[in-house]
Amino acid sequence: MADPWLEAFRYNKWANLKLLDVCAHLTDQQLQLTSPGTYGSIAATLLHLVAAEQRYIKRLGGSKPELSEKSEFPGVTALREHAQRSGEELMSLALRVNPAHTTKDVADEGGTFVVSHWVPIVQAIHHGNDHRTHICTILGQNGIDYGDLDVWAFARTAGGYVPLVDARPGC
Repeated sequence: MADPWLEAFRYNKWANLKLLDVCAHLTDQQLQLTSPGTYGSIAATLLHLVAAEQRYIKRLGGSKPELSEKSEFPGVTALREHAQRSGEELMSLALRVNPAHTTKDVADEGGTFVVSHWVPIVQAIHHGNDHRTHICTILGQNGIDYGDLDVWAFARTAGGYVPLVDARPGC
């Protein structure tokens, strides 16, 4: 059986890239769409999603973040390149990081904490799902199709959910 963390991060990468592919067809005006109860505009949410993913990687001992929400929106194409790289790095980390190990973490609101590695691992998955849902809400409320981003759709493409072929004669 494949490592569950690896599969979770493989799904996370797939969903991020699929949504970025949808957003690549949006106009600049559509990228500024928002909806009550979501993080912000589609553009701001995409930037936040990928920038935060890079911070989780750093917390797990990986590469340093290249993006920040304080930066100007770099465009969907650039974000897709970042998401591709961070998705690959999270999958690599999933195979070698011990969730029980700890590291020091400086919180945005101040203070230094000891954080178990399982925390950024789980947060990366949750965070991706949460903000992809925000973007899909905005797209859906504006009549923009975004396809199917759930785990079942991923499993169908990844060979984890395949039709049972009836091998009986005459069936």
